[in-house]
Amino acid sequence: MSITSESAALQVADLSFVYPDGHQALRNLTLTVASGERVALLGPNGAGKTTFALHLNGILSLQAGSIRVGDLELAPGTMAEIRRRVGMVFQNPDDQLFMPTVGEDVAFGPANLGLSVDDQRQRVDEALAAVGAEGFSGRSPHRLSAGEKRRVAVATVLAMHPDLLVLDEPTSGLDPAGRRELVDLLGTLGQTQLIITHDLPFALEVCNRSIILSDGQVVADAPTPELLADTELLAEHRLELPYGFDPTIRPPRNIDKPRYGKQRDE
Repeated sequence: MSITSESAALQVADLSFVYPDGHQALRNLTLTVASGERVALLGPNGAGKTTFALHLNGILSLQAGSIRVGDLELAPGTMAEIRRRVGMVFQNPDDQLFMPTVGEDVAFGPANLGLSVDDQRQRVDEALAAVGAEGFSGRSPHRLSAGEKRRVAVATVLAMHPDLLVLDEPTSGLDPAGRRELVDLLGTLGQTQLIITHDLPFALEVCNRSIILSDGQVVADAPTPELLADTELLAEHRLELPYGFDPTIRPPRNIDKPRYGKQRDE
């Protein structure tokens, strides 16, 4: 796919970041994601993946480089709209669910946008329906299963009507059934998706394209089957497929007809 400025959902150029202790987490990181793409961001622990993700909606402040989401460049004056456009789903759903009920959690973002109570209720109903969690509104988020929490965390983001979803280790803590449900869920969502994961089979199943980040830099960017078939590249960056897994045999996919959000155009 040829990505132009007009078709890009995310453009990052020369992004660098140094923590106060002097550790340089990002080094002139540059990448572009097309509208509607699902892209896996892979790499060893400490590669800078989460640091990068936290820049995309201003949780970490820019030190050097630029970030553009659609036609809008990240800057102090655009921060509110960028945070609406970029929906972050954290690795631990408990970091995202903090209200007494699921409905209040999902309504929190729309309420901060100044929406009326009726519009908030509509956003809650739509978002919960999109993740298959109808009827969860009155439940306590802390009494949900890990898979249910993950779905509700995604719903809190969908309620903001984002253009880009950023998911940090979304399969963490899920059992096989919960993982399968997550694959199916992501396939129903039409938003552009950037998925940070160590789960290489999951990346193969969900994402047509994968990027390896190492030492704060992009070191590989290729179609996922091609990238995962390069065992030397994976070993060099401390990535490993499960024993006996063949990345040239892609699992059957049922994720190409989204039912929620913008339609994909691959």
